[in-house]
Amino acid sequence: MRLDRGRRSIGARRNPDSADAILDAAEAVLVEAGYSGFSIEAVARRARAGKPTIYRWWPSKAALLFDVYQRLKRVDYPDTGNLEDDLVGFLKSLFSHWRETSSGSIFRSLIAEAQSDATVTAVLAEYTKGRHAHSGQMIERAKARGEVAADVDSTLVADLVASFAWTHLLTNRLDEDETTLRKAVGYLLKGIAPPGNSPPAIRQRSRRRRIVG
Repeated sequence: MRLDRGRRSIGARRNPDSADAILDAAEAVLVEAGYSGFSIEAVARRARAGKPTIYRWWPSKAALLFDVYQRLKRVDYPDTGNLEDDLVGFLKSLFSHWRETSSGSIFRSLIAEAQSDATVTAVLAEYTKGRHAHSGQMIERAKARGEVAADVDSTLVADLVASFAWTHLLTNRLDEDETTLRKAVGYLLKGIAPPGNSPPAIRQRSRRRRIVG
């Protein structure tokens, strides 16, 4: 097996096979020992790699765990031509991934650790820049279609979406149904719609209220 082969420190530039073996080992240690039992020493023993090599490629435990998290992450960023459906699809995919894999537990632990460890805080901040770029693209596409006001800050909107998701992760509410997710997205879209325009779902609810009234 790949993990059973001995490893030698080969410098700052990552060797793909060695890096994969270390990430495999890190994932296995995490599954077996949990976040509290995770250590670079345990990973080094399992991968038969030198600790200096691991620290050369990943300067901290948090950096290694974020790479494990990103390696496991499989989340959709839909492009349906409609921002409401894009955001609902993204949240459904993210919640499902967090709920059904070890990724949710990893990320929850990292967020908690970031409250008292400046190294983890820095790694988390750097990670969110890349993630927000992906969700920000959904907002930019919608802006080009006229669904979103031209002066809306896409990064700030991505922060709001992430805040909703992280709150549900930290409070273990990842089983929200589509109706609830669509309602939350609808409230957000109402705030960023161009003047005189509102998301289709909100317009539909308004028409129903007028008919009932």
